[in-house]
Amino acid sequence: IFNGNRRFRRNLAKTRKLVADLGLDKARIVPVEHHLTHASSCYHLSGFNEKTTILGIDGKGEYATTFFGYGENGRIHKIKEFYDPDSLGGMYGAMTEYLGFEMLDGEFKVMGMAPYGDAERFDFSPLIAYDERSFKVNTRLINVIGTRRYKDAAGKGYYFSPKLIDWLGPKREGDEIDDPYVDYAASIQRLLEDVALGLIDHYLGDILRETGKIVYAGGVALNVKLNQRIIARPDVKELFVQPAASDAGTALGAASYVAHQMGDMVKPMQHAYLGPRYTTEQCIEACRQHERQPQWEILDDAPAQTAQLLADGNPVAWFQGRMEFGPRALGNRSIIGAPNVPGIADRINEQIKYRERWRPFCPSMLDSVAPQMLQTDHPAPYMTFTFDVAEEWKTRVPEVVHEDGTARAQVVTRDTNPRYYALIEALEKLTGNGVILNTSLNRRGEPMVCSPTDALNMFYGSELQYLVMEDILIRKQPAAHTP
Repeated sequence: IFNGNRRFRRNLAKTRKLVADLGLDKARIVPVEHHLTHASSCYHLSGFNEKTTILGIDGKGEYATTFFGYGENGRIHKIKEFYDPDSLGGMYGAMTEYLGFEMLDGEFKVMGMAPYGDAERFDFSPLIAYDERSFKVNTRLINVIGTRRYKDAAGKGYYFSPKLIDWLGPKREGDEIDDPYVDYAASIQRLLEDVALGLIDHYLGDILRETGKIVYAGGVALNVKLNQRIIARPDVKELFVQPAASDAGTALGAASYVAHQMGDMVKPMQHAYLGPRYTTEQCIEACRQHERQPQWEILDDAPAQTAQLLADGNPVAWFQGRMEFGPRALGNRSIIGAPNVPGIADRINEQIKYRERWRPFCPSMLDSVAPQMLQTDHPAPYMTFTFDVAEEWKTRVPEVVHEDGTARAQVVTRDTNPRYYALIEALEKLTGNGVILNTSLNRRGEPMVCSPTDALNMFYGSELQYLVMEDILIRKQPAAHTP
């Protein structure tokens, strides 16, 4: 539970009632500051034992928007905070709205659009005054409140002012990446990176040069392009981004912080497969109960047989094991494809995900392949970083390489996800590439599926032809065996 403002006080009674309803009425409620939960979620779960720099950037918590600190011997030390309305996440979010997307939901689309543009074409420095020590957002243009907000014809207000429209022109509409908005996306991405990197160097540089370790959480920690530039710093040996870095992960942070305060040993995060799992029998029962009465067949070797479907050019819905915690599908609730198949990315975007055709797809790869393709051995289990793809691999797996030659990669190990590893190994035997295209199992604007019924609904609401749930295969063509 968070601490410090009117929202906390309003919600405290509701929290107490919820705790009582859960039969935990004797539990003590301990408030934890918002940015402290972000800090704990990445520091205490990182497994780093040495002195570690801590970075937190988001829209805002109670009041703070940006946190710089360090952890040592389990204790978190604050170095510097910045406060609302001076918010890097708020700045990026306001421009996300201007570029036609939803704040707190569409920032990753701006990040995906940016590589198509020219960051040098427009000077976005009027949005923010900054040096290596501080920054101040221009609230005449963005992060505005109340009557100063720009309102569209329907009366909806945005976090930018009419002055921004006067400067940059009309708010973007539609799904295409058109001029000049594509360059605006590149400019705001570059501005975010430059400001953040300057502040990191000033407030955390000395400790980074001493230990090389940095941990990071908050909504902006999901900006993988900024993360790539952090990793590129010569003094950074390893960056850990808690995979549920947005406010979803503050539950982990509050729990880990209080657990440490009470003397408990907080174990490092080993994986993000923390959600529910379903047996093959439960998947079959979901088929029996579903209104479409799907036919299914039992697979003797689901990874190998699925790999053959992929190698034949088919996208497949892959539903296995425990659901992922956080915004990324990591091989258990995924739509997958063979990244050497021409046009597979466009097909998934247009016929299955129903989303903008320019949106990139990510590769999951065997840990044996990653050093060759990504040209680094930096850990990447959670799709929280982009890397420059080696030239050879750009032609081998073009469907998972973005416009700027990078890929937001997941490196898969046999220990953390043996079934997904076996699938990628089987695909490697068929195609020569230990890499798979991976995107979340959902349609545009919908959450990632959780249950077998969710998966079936999504399957029948798209042009997917194959769904593998545990050890059964459902296809829209007649199956080999019927129920």
